[in-house]
Amino acid sequence: MIAYRAGRHSVFPYGFAKNERDNIDDRELDDLKKLAKHFLNYSDEQIAMTVKQSELMEVPWDDREKKR
Repeated sequence: MIAYRAGRHSVFPYGFAKNERDNIDDRELDDLKKLAKHFLNYSDEQIAMTVKQSELMEVPWDDREKKR
């Protein structure tokens, strides 16, 4: 599951292997949406602090495509 705010942040609030679980239920989806909204409203400084405190984990990406 990915939450995305254009030009700002992307958040992966939950991931799972499809061979381990079929899907999430409606209650879980509601909770994950609230969590994603919470993190998407963070400033860059708040994001950096939560990464430093290991509340969030930064996922590196290759932006070569963006530079073409």
